[in-house]
Amino acid sequence: MNSSQAAPSSIQPVDFTQPLALDGMAVKPDHIDANGHMNVGYYNVIFDQALDELLRPLGLDWSYMERTNFSTFALETHVCYLQEVVEGDVLRFTFRLLDCDAKRVHCFLEMHHAEKGYLAATSEQVLMNIDMATRRSAPFPPEYQALLARLKEGHDRLPRPPQAGRSIGLARK
Repeated sequence: MNSSQAAPSSIQPVDFTQPLALDGMAVKPDHIDANGHMNVGYYNVIFDQALDELLRPLGLDWSYMERTNFSTFALETHVCYLQEVVEGDVLRFTFRLLDCDAKRVHCFLEMHHAEKGYLAATSEQVLMNIDMATRRSAPFPPEYQALLARLKEGHDRLPRPPQAGRSIGLARK
């Protein structure tokens, strides 16, 4: 990154060649439904909370809005429920940047059971940068565009997650 593409001062050291990771979130009692496992609605809640934490080292958490008067809004989310989690299960999340342009981010999150290691769910999302003064889409500030491009370059070297880009429908034989 040259000096004209300096990283925002709020970013922390990040290994751009690995998924961003977050440990320690747990399934709360109020996340549990009558089936005895985490309710589908809470998957979106916990993925959203994890995303906020995963983006913190990049300076793209809630402090991004305070510093820049920009925020990101979700345009689309696709959750795959692969194996259930229950009350008290500790979770591990990872974040991969699949693509980005001046205004949008296409990302992929995985939720693993921290103790047993299995992949419990995935969340694929498209986010849009929003100017909070106009509440309209706007390009990320240049230093964030450079940061995201650098992260994408590193994450492009990783194998693409098999759930990424899936569509929904009934499989016919």
